Amino acid sequence: MVAILLVESGCLAPRLAHGQFLSVFDSIFSSIQTDMGGALKAINQIKQQVQQLYQTTMWPLAALNQARGFVSNSINTYRNQMNQIFTTKFSSAVLPGPQQFETLLRSRLSTQIPSLQTSFTTNYGTVPQANAARPQDRVMMDMDDALSQQNLKTTLIADQAQDVTLQAANVMENEVATSTPGSNPYLTAEAQIVNLRCQAYMQKMLAAQLRQEAGRIAHDNALVKSRTNASGSVNSMVTGALTNH
Repeated sequence: MVAILLVESGCLAPRLAHGQFLSVFDSIFSSIQTDMGGALKAINQIKQQVQQLYQTTMWPLAALNQARGFVSNSINTYRNQMNQIFTTKFSSAVLPGPQQFETLLRSRLSTQIPSLQTSFTTNYGTVPQANAARPQDRVMMDMDDALSQQNLKTTLIADQAQDVTLQAANVMENEVATSTPGSNPYLTAEAQIVNLRCQAYMQKMLAAQLRQEAGRIAHDNALVKSRTNASGSVNSMVTGALTNH
């Protein structure tokens, strides 16, 4: 009799444990479906409302597509024409030497600076020898040549920098044409960086222009000084001649 009770209790115990185990999972699933499920549903509804607010009020899709279309049409209409303006070569020289110099000057490559300097000397000549001109004249010639070459090299570098800036502008235009909502601050920051680079190039060109103008003023002033010294020498000679007689 005892053996029979033990067998029955052994058979019933696993069924009771299994039933309790399933009831625990049922409670968990019920909690997920009722409590957490309701919260998740409310969160999804709020998310959909926020997304709808962005799409209809803050970033309306129709306005975005209109802006993208305007940028794309502007690129297709004006970019090629503007590139032609920036890249059109104006050759005016006729003789071989000046033609080579003009080609180097408009090459838009800073690597051509040594060749530009050689061509400048070939076309404009070198400073005369010491016994062929007055020392002051030789100094002025050397300074004028130095300032001229310096500014010509600066313009060559500026042309190359202009190409880099135009490439950056084209990239930004392409990005605007395919921009997504929320990317405006990044595009604005990128544009500001390019703008600062352009301002730096402009300041460099203005500085070169000021140096050239200062050199011209100094050159004119040196001529006045030379004429003044010559007049003083003539006056001294005339005064000496009159005094001796």
